Amino acid sequence: AELFLTGTVGVRSDSNIFMSPSDTEDTILDFTPGVQLVFGNNSAVQGTLSIVESITKYSKHDDLDDELASVALNTRYDDGKSKWSFNASFTELNQNTVDTLPGPATSVDALILRDVFSIGSVGEVSVTEKTSIALGLEYQNTAFERAAFSDSESVTVPINYYYEVTPKVDLRIGYRYRDRSESIGFDSKDHFLNIGARGEFTPKLTGHFAVGVTQRSFSHKTLRRGDEEMLGLDSSLTYAASPKTSVLLGVSNDFDTNSQGHQQRNFAVRASSTTMISAEFSVTAGLAYRSIDYYQATPSRIDDYFEGHLGATYRLNENVSFSGAYSYRSNNSDLPSSDFTANVLSVAANLRF
Repeated sequence: AELFLTGTVGVRSDSNIFMSPSDTEDTILDFTPGVQLVFGNNSAVQGTLSIVESITKYSKHDDLDDELASVALNTRYDDGKSKWSFNASFTELNQNTVDTLPGPATSVDALILRDVFSIGSVGEVSVTEKTSIALGLEYQNTAFERAAFSDSESVTVPINYYYEVTPKVDLRIGYRYRDRSESIGFDSKDHFLNIGARGEFTPKLTGHFAVGVTQRSFSHKTLRRGDEEMLGLDSSLTYAASPKTSVLLGVSNDFDTNSQGHQQRNFAVRASSTTMISAEFSVTAGLAYRSIDYYQATPSRIDDYFEGHLGATYRLNENVSFSGAYSYRSNNSDLPSSDFTANVLSVAANLRF
């Protein structure tokens, strides 16, 4: 086992700290000291335990200053025939968010403080030389510190059956069950039946994809609502454009519930590219689009959220690196009071000893 001291010191200029039409700007100092335990090197069982304290200081809005903690444990086991992973985390967050709906009890010009606890495990075992079964279980609890926000609990159980069609590609038949309870609004249960594949599809293209049907049913103490269905998508593919450049593409389509208990249909596309200019210097660029359909809100609305990112990292040595990034965010909504743009410029130094 190895114990590392970690830390990041960064400064960012944000033209819209609340991601709202008010365009409230500020300059923020971020300091994140932490420790990381790495264990199991060169063994079947490997993992990391990280503890981080995030200290945030605002130059103009010092009432938003905060100190937040996070703890994360990640372990994995692989003996060639069986795979198993376990993760657990507790995170304190105080962030702006794109999908907060304005209302009489909710101000969009505020950060959302919440505690998120999650724990989960996924295991895969070979049944025959060409088949395997994977089973997972994940629990997440989100507790908000502000009124008019919905505390939630969710349990997710994915089951996948894989069949080897080539030495590098597996076909997949899958099912995912998700049970979510809300302190505001409707509880929900989701069933996602899907087919797909994973592996190395070409010498340059790797990843996984799944497509199927997702059904959501609702429950409430006094109200009733019919079941709903939609096309379900889940994919993540990596393309090696050159020995130094890789491109990541992901597409998803799924039900969701926002932090205030409102039902959503979310379609998202993300693409990013990383290029190693040299052994020390790398650049990244990315684009993301998310269509957020509040189909049960009054009035109903659809938001189109875009985000672009451009960044660079310089590794001075194995202990010290420097990074800089620029992000552009834009939200176009059926509700004019939810339109906004934001520009974020940041620089940081990252340490690990």
